Order: sequence, then structure tokens, then C-alpha cells
Amino acid sequence: MHSSNLSSHRNQEPESSVLYIVGTPIGNLEDISIRAIKILNKVSLIACEDTRITGKLLKHLKIKNKLISFHKDNSMSRLNYLINKLQEGKSIALVSDSGMPLVSDPGENLVKEVKRNNFEVICIAGPCAAISALVSSGLDTSTFTFYGFIPKSNSERKLHLKSISNSHNTSIIYESPKRILKLLNDLKQICGGKRNIVLLKEITKRYEKHYGNDLDTVIETIESNEPKGEYTLVISGRDDDEFNSSTNEKDLSIELKELMKAGLSHSAASNYLSKKSGRSKNEIYKLII
Repeated sequence: MHSSNLSSHRNQEPESSVLYIVGTPIGNLEDISIRAIKILNKVSLIACEDTRITGKLLKHLKIKNKLISFHKDNSMSRLNYLINKLQEGKSIALVSDSGMPLVSDPGENLVKEVKRNNFEVICIAGPCAAISALVSSGLDTSTFTFYGFIPKSNSERKLHLKSISNSHNTSIIYESPKRILKLLNDLKQICGGKRNIVLLKEITKRYEKHYGNDLDTVIETIESNEPKGEYTLVISGRDDDEFNSSTNEKDLSIELKELMKAGLSHSAASNYLSKKSGRSKNEIYKLII
């Protein structure tokens, strides 16, 4: 959204009975906004994931304020307390350990409850790894789907990865260094090694790095370098022309086995799938050798 009419219609002083959703740096402390600093300095209290991490940020900003922990394990038990504070006319800032709260972080239930009680919620815009990765990826930004961290359990994981493989939208995923190589290989199994992706690590930090091109290339790079730092993966949407001419090998392999179980010879099944997929009979024949 673009606007040529920049204004300061909101007073920089926090208003009473308002919840402020405050974006904080995702790595580079210089990314904190002037408005965020003023709000964090003046609100009645700050609800944060980890008081130690937010405490370090406040110390860097030379801000002294009241902190209360608000994370996935205690968020529901804190709701009434925070709503009561708003009812008393207090102002509250909600922050996550880094980036925009609610984006792969707790806080959604708090915002819903605050809205349900007819209090105002105002976002103090700030950094977000998903959007930062998307706009610097060179991939389509017009439509995209954010998945956060992909589930670890097999059934849920397969559903998410299949959705990504079939989607025409750009997809964005977060992943840890311990699991990034597994994620890339799982994606290759479903999307094929030629799917365009950009893998970004340590966004805004000193050792920020972008790996691009396709899954095969990025996997090769990560295999030869020990994964470190937090990763954001941007995956191009499905190209129907490419998809139709190179149907997923895993699916073809499964279909080939099913046809052979049904009684077709290896050669006949390969011939049938060759005509159906547009790939050579020899290429399909080799899928289960």
C-alpha cells in the first residue's frame, strides 16, 4: 500500500486502554523505529515472550519499564490479567523475542480477547523476516502463503509440503539450522530438484547470506557448509508448463508400482506413463530399478 500523505495523526504518547503490537529488530538493533522506542518507553507495561531477551533490548535502548512474560505456555493464564489492566486504563505493549508479534509467535488469542472487550489494538510496524525474505528473493510477491515452521509429524508435514508443491503462490517457511537440510530434501522429493527457491539466513545480521537458484543447487551448498543461524525459505509457485512436462518423479514411481501390481508388465506400465506424462519411456522405466 502506498500513500503520499504521511501524517502523525496519532499522538506519539501511548493512549489509555490500548494494546500496542510492537515490531522489534530481528537481528540488527538499528532497525527499531523511533515510534517503537517512544511506545516502549511510555506504556504502562510490556508483555514479552522472554523477559531476559526483551530486557537486553530495553537496556540497549536505555528504557526502564515493567515487563511481564507472555509466551505460548502461559499466554492463556495471562489473558484476564492483561484485560483487567486495560480496563483500569493502562496501556500495554506486546512484543515477541524478535520481529512482529503474532507471526509464528503467541499473541493471537490476546488480540482476539482485547477486540472482544472493545479495546483498541494498534500496530507499531517493524521488521518481519518473512516479508524481508520475500521482497529480496526475486520471486513473485503478488500472492504468497506464509507457513511458519512446518510440522514435524509425518502426516501433517506431508500435507503442508504437498500444498506447497501444488500451490501457484510463492511460499515462505521458517526453519532451524538443525532441520534445514531435512526440509530441503523433503521439498525436493515432492517439488522436484528444479523448483526455484531462495534460502536466506541471519536476515539483517552481520553474516546475512542468500542462497538461490533451485533446490538441487541450494541442497548442494548447504551440504558442503555446516548450517548455522535461523533460516527463511522462499519457494516459487508451481509452473504448470514445467509441472506438466516433468511430473513429480515420486508420484510417477508410485503410479508405476501400482500399475505393475495391477498386472501390467514393467515395460507396458512404463509405456503407459510415458504417454500420460510426456516423459520418455526409458526415464520412467528406470524409476524403480
